[in-house]
Amino acid sequence: MSVRRENRIAAMQFLYQWGVDSTMPVTEALRLFFESKEQPREYYSFGEELAVGAVEHLEEVDNVIRKYAKNWDFDRIARIDLAILRLAIYEMLHRRDIPPIVSINEAIDLSKDFSIPDAKRFINGILDQFKLTLDRPLRKADI
Repeated sequence: MSVRRENRIAAMQFLYQWGVDSTMPVTEALRLFFESKEQPREYYSFGEELAVGAVEHLEEVDNVIRKYAKNWDFDRIARIDLAILRLAIYEMLHRRDIPPIVSINEAIDLSKDFSIPDAKRFINGILDQFKLTLDRPLRKADI
């Protein structure tokens, strides 16, 4: 498994945890989360960037999810699927160094590994619709 994949998994796990209990300040929650990981915190610098960015832009990201999750009550979206969507949408909106197609593919792979079998269709449906609104190349970084 690549370092970036491990970092995305860590970011998704943090977002899942943060979605369940966001009462602690994010800096403290990140410190505790990364202390529990096998590798030193520096190893997860990419994942930490993604997690922090997703939390900082949570309202914007959640509004995108609400817009494209048609016929779904936001509060009924599985927490793991919500964490995966938050990560991918943050990347698509704010990480121009990551091609949107890569973010979508990574989200689908995460859903295959961490969610139920039908989740990949739900996640792909939302991300596929959202990608059509982006004003940048879909298959290459825009930096």
